[in-house]
Amino acid sequence: MGVGKKKLCCGVTSIFIVIIVIVILTLAFTIFKPRDPIITLYPGSNIEVTSFLNPTHNITLDSIITIENPNYGVFRYKNTTSSVTFRGKVVGEAPIMDIYVPPHKKRNMTSPVAIMPVRLMQDPHFWIDVAAGTLNLTSTALISGKVIAMNIFKRPATLYNSCNITVFVLSKKSVAICESKLKV
Repeated sequence: MGVGKKKLCCGVTSIFIVIIVIVILTLAFTIFKPRDPIITLYPGSNIEVTSFLNPTHNITLDSIITIENPNYGVFRYKNTTSSVTFRGKVVGEAPIMDIYVPPHKKRNMTSPVAIMPVRLMQDPHFWIDVAAGTLNLTSTALISGKVIAMNIFKRPATLYNSCNITVFVLSKKSVAICESKLKV
């Protein structure tokens, strides 16, 4: 093989490697860039506020959590707990079980929310809110996990989630609005 053919082969190989690096970097900063998962909370319906009046028992409300992964990679996290607060004071907890959310898919899970009526009734604003017809709660969770793209790139990720829950006393219905932020 002559010197000219070796230079040509090295030149073509170099150009090919540069093109592959540019394509990988472009994909990493556009398509494979982690996006915030969308978390939707469906609090239990038919909530009896009168059940909050018995301070000796915790109230368990079943809620459904939907996690939608808009990424091209898998989102996997470990067990964690969500805190439910009323005007800044913790009044309940909800376990969030570990789950695997494939790319561009949704996963539903049921999570029992344990509300402690004693803590609610200790707050003087509780009775004012009940008389006004709405009870505003906030659920927050810090979820640690991994984002895995193409089974090659594994990056630790932390998902910050906050849901504002409004319980309508008269209709016994509830509505939740959630915001999530993924930090990789």
